[in-house]
Amino acid sequence: MPILEFLDYAGVAVFAATGALAASRKQLDIIGYIFLASVTGIGGGTMRDVVLGATPVFWAVNPAYLVVCAVVGLLVFFGAHRLESRYRMLVWLDAIGLSAYCVMGAAKGLAATGSPIVALVTGMLTATFGGILRDLLAGEPSVLLRPEIYVTAALVGAGGFVLATIAGLPLAASSALGVAAAFTVRGGALRYGWTLPTGKAGPGRDPNEVM
Repeated sequence: MPILEFLDYAGVAVFAATGALAASRKQLDIIGYIFLASVTGIGGGTMRDVVLGATPVFWAVNPAYLVVCAVVGLLVFFGAHRLESRYRMLVWLDAIGLSAYCVMGAAKGLAATGSPIVALVTGMLTATFGGILRDLLAGEPSVLLRPEIYVTAALVGAGGFVLATIAGLPLAASSALGVAAAFTVRGGALRYGWTLPTGKAGPGRDPNEVM
C-alpha cells in the first residue's frame, strides 16, 4: 500500500476510534458509536476535499472508508469497557490521528494546487476538523479550548512534510518527518503541558452585563 494511502486509512481508523470512545464516555447505543466514529473519521478529510473542490468527496468515491469507521465503532463498542481510562486513550489516539492526517492533508493540498500555503491549511483542517466535530457532538470540552498545543502540532507536521518535499526528499522520508514532528509536538504538549503564550486581555464578561 502506498505511504499516503496508508496514512489516509490510518488517520480515518484512529480518528474513528476516538469518536467511538467519546460515544462510550456518553454511554450511547451501538448506532451512536458508529455515527460518532464515522463523523470523526471522515470529518477532516471531507472538509479538505470541499475546500479543494474535490467532489465527490473521498468516502463517496471509495465507501471502504465508511466500512473502516463502522468496524472500528463496533470494535470499540464491544471492547471499550476493558479500558482503564477511555479519555487518556482518546487523547493519545487523537494525537496519532492528527500526526498521520496532517501529512495526508498537506500532501493532497500540495498535489492539487502546488501551493505550500494551501498545503499547510489543508493539512491543518484535515487533522483537526474531525476532532472538533467529535467534541461538539459528544458535548465534550473542545480540543481547541484546551490549554495545551493542538492546532500548532498539525501545522508543524504539515510544514515539516512540505519543507521536506520541496527539499527533494523521497515521499516516505518526507511523510515520516511530518508525522514525527507533529507527534513530538502534540505528545510533548500532552505529557509536559506545552502551551503557547496567551492574550493579555482578561476573560470576557457575561453578555448580560454588557447589554
